[in-house]
Parts: sequence; structure tokens; C-alpha cells
Amino acid sequence: MVRGILPRWVVSVGAACVCLVAIAAAIGWMMLRASLPVLDGVVRGSGLSAKVTVDRDALGVPTIAGVDRGDLAYATGFVHAQDRFFQMDLLRRTAAGELAELFGSSALDLDRRHRLHQFRKRAAAVLAAASADDRRLVERYTRGVNDGLHALSVKPFEYLMLRITPSYWRPEDSILVIYSMYFELQYRELESTLARALMRERLPNDIFSFLVPDVSHWDAPLDEATSPTMEMPALPATNPDWQVPLAPSGVESGAIAGSNSWAVSGTHSRGSAGLIANDMHLGLRLPNIWYRLSLVYPDAHGTLRRVTGASLPGTPAIIVGSNGRVAWGFTNSSGNHLDLVTLDDDTIGSLRYHVLGGGSEEAVREVERISVKGGPAVDLPVVKTRWGPVTQLAKKTYAIHWIAHDQNAISLRFLRMEDADSAMAAIKVGQASGIPTQNLIAADASGHIGWTLAGPLPRRLTPTDGLPVSGRYDRTWSDYLTQDEYPAKLDPPLGRLWTANNRQLSDADQDKIGGKDADLGARASQIRDDLLASDSFDERSFLAIQLDDRALWTNFWRQLLLDTLDEAALADHSRRAELKLLVAEWNGRADADAVGYALVRSFYRSMYDAWFGGLDAELGRLYPTASYRLASGRTEAVMETLAAQHAWAPPEFTDWRAFVLDRIDTSIARMTRNGARLQDAQWGLTNRAAIAHPLARILSSLRLWLAVPPDPLPGDINMPRVQAPEFGASERMVVAAGHEETGIFEMPGGQSGHPLSPFFLAGHKAWVRGDPSPFLPGPAVHHLVFEP
Repeated sequence: MVRGILPRWVVSVGAACVCLVAIAAAIGWMMLRASLPVLDGVVRGSGLSAKVTVDRDALGVPTIAGVDRGDLAYATGFVHAQDRFFQMDLLRRTAAGELAELFGSSALDLDRRHRLHQFRKRAAAVLAAASADDRRLVERYTRGVNDGLHALSVKPFEYLMLRITPSYWRPEDSILVIYSMYFELQYRELESTLARALMRERLPNDIFSFLVPDVSHWDAPLDEATSPTMEMPALPATNPDWQVPLAPSGVESGAIAGSNSWAVSGTHSRGSAGLIANDMHLGLRLPNIWYRLSLVYPDAHGTLRRVTGASLPGTPAIIVGSNGRVAWGFTNSSGNHLDLVTLDDDTIGSLRYHVLGGGSEEAVREVERISVKGGPAVDLPVVKTRWGPVTQLAKKTYAIHWIAHDQNAISLRFLRMEDADSAMAAIKVGQASGIPTQNLIAADASGHIGWTLAGPLPRRLTPTDGLPVSGRYDRTWSDYLTQDEYPAKLDPPLGRLWTANNRQLSDADQDKIGGKDADLGARASQIRDDLLASDSFDERSFLAIQLDDRALWTNFWRQLLLDTLDEAALADHSRRAELKLLVAEWNGRADADAVGYALVRSFYRSMYDAWFGGLDAELGRLYPTASYRLASGRTEAVMETLAAQHAWAPPEFTDWRAFVLDRIDTSIARMTRNGARLQDAQWGLTNRAAIAHPLARILSSLRLWLAVPPDPLPGDINMPRVQAPEFGASERMVVAAGHEETGIFEMPGGQSGHPLSPFFLAGHKAWVRGDPSPFLPGPAVHHLVFEP
């Protein structure tokens, strides 16, 4: 053998290994390709009454046309399953507490929290109580989902990677998907109530009342031209005892809220129809929670109707959109929909709890079995009281009394929105619907606009204070408001309506909703002022409001910073001088390249840290997610009051000025860590898109393949353009009923959840840039026919 030359057998084995790897990669690639959906051709649809067509445009948005609404539900289920089955599976499993069956023991904690509510059993009961027509629609949708899944040559790629077989869809799974939105939209109330309870136990009355006000100068009732005069609680006479110098608060838990919606009447739109905008802010992931869809079919009178908007995969309904006569949108109502009922400490063990009048009742104990991938099943005892299931939080025992547990929490009446002919009719549909309670704004083709609450509203004998209630006094609700009792506004004098998760009203009707978890109101007041600044609007001017990233909420902190950095403060402090110059030259927006915004925001955070970092640390030791921000949506208003009155400077500082200068220097140090320069602190370096597929969290090596580009993003909290790396506008919609051809629709991600699909990120760049993309689907590039 010649030195330096490998033996032939080594070369042969190496070549064979390379070939095997190449073959395996090719097989894997072909299997992934085989899991892509069917876009063209003819499919035999089981149980169809007539032909249905599915035309997809260049973004993959389908227009589904047929003569029977049930047939359209079938086709909707088919395309949902082909593009989004794994997403649908996660939604039903999240609601039912069945994620460990997919992901193993790592999902057990979440499953235990969610299985406690026994939503799979409740879903079956909801379906059994539904009307025959509604059940038929869900059953047809279910058949379409399963046929769509079966029509894939290979199961969806996620199941290939997880090495598991997907379970077929059942009719009650569609109800579970709606329950998943209860977790998304209302479950935070449990943690905010608990955070307030921990604060209430910890703080004197005057400090607690000051920190958790019901109102502030930011409030913007939905049809009033100015904020009403609202007094905040008086500044406490004593300082708190939790302040810890330089205590970082960490993650801004509870600081991000979202969803904007507004409308103007026909007299204020450039046309006779009412004009509506809606951008629902949610956690962002791939694929996006919404699926764009257009349905074309004859209504009960034989008139061809086109319903277009955002559907929720897992259900046959279009959630927000326009039916040609009425357009509608939602924001989370931020009302009081859940009570923590304090029980005896030994209720879980003794199965006894006290009730009104000094007596006691026996709780019911059931066992839920949780399947775990790769491990033994886990039994979860569920103890139930008259108010709901029992849980232990921060060493106390509570029953969770939640709207979601009641029979009227979910109904399919919302599907009637497709047939609504006026804003008033849309209001009535919303009030009768069983969905997580939302602000509903509607605008019709005749120019009328209206607002109400869609979903159940508890009837409370006394306004809620946002704290746990005692089972011994039974002060939680027992029934619900009738439709006639719902707050509502139709054609307000200003010709404008707006909601942004804020307190909606300034009168007694607000008590019907509750407001302890309402947003600060900075977004709502900014939207209100934008709407009052002009007398005529079109779709593009509404989009401009959706994209409004003026950081008006920081004006107070910007001015405080500039005023403090006077000549004496700048002497021999070059970094302070640089900071002041950068902030003074800033344009006032949270642009992606805005240095001034990043600096002012960092200063604001440093003030929060000094005032409340110690409190957050204490609350976090009692319960992991508890924080002051979570307890109150009016943190900024409280901080403004403290700063205006030069209050609560920690004792180690000689005076207020020394305290603020320390906070400025702390902010500078934070922004210049590791040799960074202040002038390079663009907001977009922090606020970068981090939207990814759920599997990217488990298989980090696939993140580049399963995530959006890390684009710098404008926007932030407390402004219309709410934006964080994984939170923001899940859609932007602007439309006037009857004028859908000039409407606008954008959303992050794309129609498909498959990374090899041309529709995986189709349209995403338009969302990043805020381009006015068409509301209606474009020309068909794919044509699929379902034959009976």
C-alpha cells in the first residue's frame, strides 16, 4: 500500500455513506413536498349537495363558492386542514389540556392548568345543546377537515418531525378551538386578580388605592370628544418600604395590551357607507392565528352574498370582515369575566367549603387522565364547587368562577353575522353570541355605525373591585344580562366610535363591564384625537392611524429627562450631553431607527425599576408571574403622578434631582453595555421580529427555516401601532361594506403553515412595511373543484 492513499474499501464505504445521506435527504425532501396541499384539480367531496369551487390567489387566499352553506363549511374545513392542521391541533389540545400527548412531559404543567377546566366535556355538552342547523354546519366542517387531512399524500410535516400520527378531527374539537380563545383573551384576568390580591395583603390601604386607580387622565370613553375630568387617588402620606436601589424589574409582564377598532359614519367617510378599521393584537406565531377567506353563496332570499375576512382555523366562521352590507371588528373588552372565590384552606383535602349563611357544602372530586408521549399517563384530581374548579395559588385555595364554564359561554349564533344587514342587526347578533366577551364595532353600507359587547355579561349586584371574593358571602354573579340590558351605542353624535381595550364608558353602564384590567387609554385617546383631527376619511387614512407610532405617552418622560439635564447636570458629563442631544433631536416616533425613543424608554424603565423593582421581586417570590404591571393597567399614570410631585425618592438620595440623575445615569449604563454607543441605540435593534413556528422552540436548529426574518419593527406599547418581537397586529383590516374592492387587509406570516409552500410567508413583507394590501382576494392562480 502506498503511503497517503486510502484503501479502496475505505473510499467505497465513504462514498456509500455519502450516497445514503443524499438518498435520505432526498426522501425526506420528497416526504415534506408530499405533505403540501392540493391546489388544483377535482376532488370528490363526501356528502356534498352540489359542486363547490376553491380559487386561490397569488397569496394563497381562497375564494370558496357554492350554493349551500354546509357545502362551503365542508370546503372550508378541507382547506383549513391542508394548510393549518397542526395549528388547529394545537388549539384544541391547548383548550383540552392534551399537549403532553404531542410533546411529552414538558407540557404537563400547562396541561394540568388547562385540564382543570374540563373543556372537552364541556365542548360535548355545548354541541349537544346546539340547534340542528348549527350541528350540521360543524359536522360538515369536520368531515371536510378529515377529508382534507386524508387527501394529503403524507401527514403534515410537523407530525413527521414529532414521529406521531395526527388524530382525526371531531365536531367537539371546533368548540374546543373557541375555548382556546377564552384562554387567549380572558385567562390573564386570573393572574391580574391574584397580583392585586397579593398587593392588597402586602400594602397599607392608601398605598394600594393609589397604585391601583380605576381612572386616569388617559381615559378615552368611546364616543366623547375629550377625556372626562377624573381624579386619581391622593398621594399617600408615607413612602413604601419595598424600594431597593437599582432593582431591575426584568420582563415587562402585563405591559403589552392590544387590539384597536374604530369606525366613522357615512357622513365622515369618502362615500356613503360607514368605514371601519380593526387590528387585533395578539401573540404572533407561524402560521398566524387567522386564515384569510372569502365565501360566496346565495342567502336565504336567493341573493348572492360574499363574506370576506379572517377565519379561525378549527371553526367554519369568519371572525371579522364584511358581508357586503355590514363590516365588523373586535377588540378585547378587558372586563370582569372571572372571579377567584376564596375557600377554606383544607377544601381540597376535606372536600368541604363554606357558603353564604355559615353553612357548608361538599365538593365533587373527579379524576382526569392526561396521556403523556413517551411516559406513563398522569392522573389529575379535579375538585369542583358550586362556583367552579378548585386551585391553589400563592398558598391559598380558590374556586375559579369563569364565564367560560357556563353553558352560554359558547354558541354558534355568531355565524348569523354573515346574514346581518345593518349595524343594528350586527349588534343584536353580537349580544346573543357565545364567544369570549368582546367590544364589537359595526359599520353598514347605509352609513350607520354601532358598538356593543358581544358575548355573555355577568349580572353583578355590586361593581367588582378586581379582588378575590369570599365564598362565605357569595358576592360573585349567578346569572347574565339580557340583550336589552347590554350597553350599546348606535350612530353617536360625533359620528365616530373607538375602542382599544380601555374603559369604554364614563357612566354607570361601565359597571356592567368592569374595568380593573382595562388598558391605560393612551392608545384610545391617540386614536380618538386622530379621528377628530379630520372630517373625512378613506381606507388609506385609516391605515395611517393603524400605523401611527407617535410615542405621545413618553412626552412626560422626555420632558423630565431634558429638564433635569440642565447646564449643571451636563458639566463634565459627556455622555449626559450626548443623551440630551439625541433625545432633543428625536422626531417623537417609535420608528425602527429612532434612537431618541429607545433612550427615553430606557429612562422610563429605570424610573419604574427604582419605584417598583423591589415590589415586583416580592410579588414574584409569592407567585411567578405576579407584578405591579400585571395588577394595574394604569402604571404610567401613577408614575406620572409620582414624578410630578417629586415623590418616593429612595432614602439614599439627598433630593429628587439626585434621584432622577441617578436614573438617567443608570439608563446610560444600560444602553452602553459591552462598548455600545448611545448613537447606535436604534429602537429596531431591540424591537426585531421574532415570529416563529412552535416547532422552532423545540428544534432550535430549524429556527431559520421556521421563522420570519428578524426585521426591525416600528411601534411599541401605548400607541396605535402596538408592536413587540412576538406580539402585535395579528391583522390590519380597513373596509366599508359594499366597497370591499377598495378595502385593505394585512397580516403577519402567510396562509400556509408549511415552510415549503409558496404561501408560507406570502404577504408578510406588506405587513412589516404597512403596505395597503387589497382586502379582497386577487385573481385566481389555482382552481380546485369539489364534486359531490
